[in-house]
Amino acid sequence: MRDLIVIGAGPAGLAAAEEASRNGLKDILLIERDDYLGGILNQCIHNGFGLHHFKEELTGPEYASRFIDQLEGTGINVMTGCMVIDIDEDRTVTYVSKEHGLVSEQAKAIILSMGCRERTRGAIGIPGTRPAGVLTAGAAQRYVNIDGFMVGKRVVILGSGDIGLIMARRLTLEGAEVLACVEVMPYSSGLQRNISQCLNDFGIPLYLSHTVTEIRGENRVEQVVVQEVGPDRKPVPGTEMVYDCDTLLLSVGLIPENELTREAGIKIDPRTKGAVVSDDMQTSLDGVFACGNVLQVHDLVDNVTAESLRAGKAAAEYVLSGKKRGEVHSVVTKGAATYAVPQKIRCDAEGNVTMSFRVNRTIRKGTISLSGKDKTFISIKRSDMTPGEMQQLIVPMKLVGNIEPQEFVLDVEEVTE
Repeated sequence: MRDLIVIGAGPAGLAAAEEASRNGLKDILLIERDDYLGGILNQCIHNGFGLHHFKEELTGPEYASRFIDQLEGTGINVMTGCMVIDIDEDRTVTYVSKEHGLVSEQAKAIILSMGCRERTRGAIGIPGTRPAGVLTAGAAQRYVNIDGFMVGKRVVILGSGDIGLIMARRLTLEGAEVLACVEVMPYSSGLQRNISQCLNDFGIPLYLSHTVTEIRGENRVEQVVVQEVGPDRKPVPGTEMVYDCDTLLLSVGLIPENELTREAGIKIDPRTKGAVVSDDMQTSLDGVFACGNVLQVHDLVDNVTAESLRAGKAAAEYVLSGKKRGEVHSVVTKGAATYAVPQKIRCDAEGNVTMSFRVNRTIRKGTISLSGKDKTFISIKRSDMTPGEMQQLIVPMKLVGNIEPQEFVLDVEEVTE
C-alpha cells in the first residue's frame, strides 16, 4: 500500500505531491495522463505567473519547470501517459497505461488534482450551421502555442474568460484580426488586468450583455450574428450585428473534471461543481483530498499552488498521525457571495483558515462578514469585488474559539452611500 497517490500533475498535483514529500511521506505516486508534467501551464507561454508564490513574473512553462525541477531527489514516483479510470471507497486507484497495462493500487491517502475542462458549443447550444472554425479558446491556444498552427485570420470571441482574453492578444500578435469579444453577462468573467492588457491595449471592443445568436457557413465559418440580450438573457430584436469572420472562439466557462470524484461517491457542491471539502482540503470520503481547478475554478495559478500546498501537508498529517476528522462547522453563503470553499471547518482547526469565494455582481464598496449562531467573528470592508476575481477571507481560528458545531454564514453586502 502506497502512502499517497496524486492524480494529475498540473500545478496543483505537482505542488501537493512535493509538499507531502516535504512533510514526511516516502512512497508517493504522481499520475499524469499527458506525456508531460505541468498540465495546462505548458501551453500558457504568456507571462504573469508566479508573482505571489515566487515573487517574480514567469511564463506558464517556467512556472511549471520550477516545480518539476524540485521533484529531483524527492523519491516521488512519476507516471506519465497514464489514465486513472476508477477510485474505490477503500482508496484503491485503478489506472491504465501502455507500459503497465491495467493496474490497481491502494493508498493510505489520495489527492485529486485533475484540473478542469472547457465548455463547448454543445454545452451552450448556439444555433446555426456546423462549419469548421468553431473552437474553444484553450484548443486554439494549444494549436498556436504548442503545435504552431494558426487557427484563423478574422476572429470573434464569445465569452470573456481569461483564456479567451489572452488569446485575443495572442492572435492579434500573430497577425489575425480580432473583431470583437462578446459577453452575455453585464460584467466580464475575466481578470481586469487581462481586459486592460489584452483588449484595451489592442483596440479590441468588449460588448457586455451580448451573445452570438447564429453561426453561418458551409465548410468554414463565414459569419456570426451578435445580438444584445436583456436582463432575462434573451436576445433583443433589432440589435443584430453581423461579423464576417472565419473563426469563432468560445471562452464560456470551465468545468472541474470530477467524473472520478462522483463515481467514488464523494459529495459534490452544485455551485462550484467540485468536491465539498473541510479546511484541510479533505473530501467527504475519508483520506481523499482535493485541490486546484478540480475543486474550484481559480483565476490565478498562485492561488492553486497555495491551496495545493495545504492539501499536501494535510494528506501527510493524515497518513502519519492516523487521526480521523472530528466534528465540523458548516459554511453557508448569503448576500452577494455565490459559494465558499471550504464548505466545512473543523472544530479543532488551528491557525488561519483561508476561505475562497466569488461574488455574483460587481460591488464597488462592500462588507464581508463571517458569523456564527450568536456572534459575528469577522466584519471587514472591501472595495472593487467582481465576479471574475476570486476573493479570499483569512479566518484566524482563535477568533472563533472552542465552540460547538454550528452553521457559519459568509455574508457579502454592498454598501450604498
